[in-house]
Amino acid sequence: MKTRTLNHPMTTHASPSRRALIALLSVCSIAESLPCLGEENSITHSYISFGAATEIISDKGEVLWKYPASTRDGWMLPNGNLLLTLSKNKDYPGGGVIEVTRDMKVLFEYKGTQSEVNTAQALPNGNIVLTEAGANPRLLEIDRSGKTVVEFPLQCQNTNHHMESRMARKLANGNYLVPQLLDKVVREYTAEGKVVWEFKTPDEPKDSWPFTAIRIPNGNTIVNLTHGNSVVEVDPAGKIVWQCSNADLPDTFKDPCGAQWLPNGNIVLASYAAKGDAIKLFEINREKKIVWSRKDGKPHGIHEFQILDTNGKPLEGPIYR
Repeated sequence: MKTRTLNHPMTTHASPSRRALIALLSVCSIAESLPCLGEENSITHSYISFGAATEIISDKGEVLWKYPASTRDGWMLPNGNLLLTLSKNKDYPGGGVIEVTRDMKVLFEYKGTQSEVNTAQALPNGNIVLTEAGANPRLLEIDRSGKTVVEFPLQCQNTNHHMESRMARKLANGNYLVPQLLDKVVREYTAEGKVVWEFKTPDEPKDSWPFTAIRIPNGNTIVNLTHGNSVVEVDPAGKIVWQCSNADLPDTFKDPCGAQWLPNGNIVLASYAAKGDAIKLFEINREKKIVWSRKDGKPHGIHEFQILDTNGKPLEGPIYR
């Protein structure tokens, strides 16, 4: 059987230089039909979102699991269970913290005693750090029996309970890092409630309220400034050494609340005020370029989140958020 060689009609009698040009044009034509193979499209994330929707989302944007209540903060634990900071509701009028399995079995419960519970963090020893907002704002570390291990008052305004504090975290040195919104300050407290470090947010932009404070391995602290629509990195002296805002990425920061610092040095941020088709989550590098983003078309933004691996499991090693 004879074989046939199929030649492009324009290449059969073309000169070598013309054939090279045609080959280049063919490659460009194919490239135009393919998705961009740059950094933004090579990065994928699955994640769990907290806020009006509490959902585990695959790296393809599929909903893998959903909790039927609003949350303010939360974590996927190494065993796959979820630690959720519940918004106040009829069952939890002062907010609360629960650990729940994927089949909705509650393994741990703490009911808030004041206006609301704003954050919760599970520690390696099983204890849980949480903050209560109200007339007596306080930070608690409790064990799984509900016994209080650490308690101290937060040194913050208490006329606006909702705007007292946000994502408090226990640090590797045993202290506690607390963003205080209306006070426009991030404070580091000892277990006795003594302030040993603080960062006062800029006067401009107005309402640069700190929501997230993340102590990263080099000793600096990443802080999201909500209505300031920016993220800053400050050194131990409180000096801003890096920042990114809408001046760098126009119309991207929309009330940035939650954040997570990744081991590669990139930062993922959530835009709580982003609605509909606006970008809800985005990852930026040190050059202030977006390398990954997620739109979901939903009518609400994302309050907090945790980036997972592409298989929907917690990332290995310490999680900085």
